[in-house]
Amino acid sequence: MTFNASGWHHEFMQFLAEDLSDDANPLTRALVKCSRPAYSALTSIARDVLAGKSIQRSCLLLDSLITDSRRHLSSKATGKSLAGWMRLYTDSCLLRSLADLGPSTALESIARLDSIIITCGIASGRLDSILSIIKCIQRSYLSINSFCAYATASRSTLANNDELRGNLYASSSDVLLLLDAPSLLSFKTNYSKSPFAISGFACDWPALVEHPWCSTAYLHSISGPGRVIPVEIGVDYRAQGWTQELMKWDDFLAYLDLDDKPLLTNTTRDHIIYLAQHNLSLQFPELLKDIIVPDYVYVSLDPPEFCHYRPPGNDEQLVINMWLGPKGTISPAHTDPYHNLFVQVVGRKMVWLAPPNMTASMYPSSSSEDAQNPDVSSSGINNTSCVDVFNSAGEEFPDFWENVVPKAMSIILKPGDLLYIPPGWWHAMRSEETSFSVSMWF
Repeated sequence: MTFNASGWHHEFMQFLAEDLSDDANPLTRALVKCSRPAYSALTSIARDVLAGKSIQRSCLLLDSLITDSRRHLSSKATGKSLAGWMRLYTDSCLLRSLADLGPSTALESIARLDSIIITCGIASGRLDSILSIIKCIQRSYLSINSFCAYATASRSTLANNDELRGNLYASSSDVLLLLDAPSLLSFKTNYSKSPFAISGFACDWPALVEHPWCSTAYLHSISGPGRVIPVEIGVDYRAQGWTQELMKWDDFLAYLDLDDKPLLTNTTRDHIIYLAQHNLSLQFPELLKDIIVPDYVYVSLDPPEFCHYRPPGNDEQLVINMWLGPKGTISPAHTDPYHNLFVQVVGRKMVWLAPPNMTASMYPSSSSEDAQNPDVSSSGINNTSCVDVFNSAGEEFPDFWENVVPKAMSIILKPGDLLYIPPGWWHAMRSEETSFSVSMWF
């Protein structure tokens, strides 16, 4: 929903207080089932904040509810319990962000609202309202910069692709590169069983033309001030010291070498920071206007040989994620249970692939203890390899070198290229310069 520019604060508080009293709302019922005392406290606080009473006490109580709901969400709540705790977290954060809103708290409030989107996504049930409130806070308390479209050419200080690929010893052939996009029927019958790339497929996307994702100014303009995003810190999620945290979007953009900034030379970074596998368009919906989802995702494909395939569980059966980071970011060799259309928007990225039947020689992680990221083995199919395909020497992992490397292939994607990866194929990626990519699982 949207709110009036002048009375938006009171208008939303009134809406929230009324909505919390609607016991026909399934998310309200889920909240009541999780914790009736928390629900009662929340509704009482909403009435007080709407009336402008007991603001300091309300903020303290809301901080407690936020902490409690986060604790339950971290404990892997499921089903209706998950929906209830998400609603408690969402509405507690919303009320807390508005309870003492003013010039000195605007940035903190926006960060708290972003945390709802990052934690709950569409499941919050209030995504449109959250985005509207963020814009209202920005307009009321902060400065917003507009963007003027301009022609830009992505710069590159890299060697040519052949020189880069020559440094990858774990691959024996090139991915099939098509100069023209196949028809939908041809994709279904001829190309959907193995990886292929289409050169320049997305070169006419707005993200590469009038709304350049290689521009700091544009990326600032679609977010507005005060936003935060989830990042990974470390070489990759298998490494010691790898962690995740929230980071200011402005600070992350300042960290990257983008086209409308002075070229960063001889720069060493203490840490690799990577926005990885995140649906950034939930936070910045304008990004969705800059891409064109290929019709291939709507083709009814035959069941793949990979037995763990399953379509995404959302209504669209399509998951869009974005990947943004500096030179040197790595996604280690792993498998996904989806079809994947991967589009390179900014920079160049090296991709290594191997067939699903190579799993026995890929040295898959045997447990979550093999990686800092517990999701590595949460699927039960050990989908991440212990092999560093970009750096491993031949003496280590002998089965990999003997069995996998002769079947492995690679490609260096440039801006506008599309890569199709079938379900179950092992793949690893390394950014060869500042890189912005989009993956579409279907």
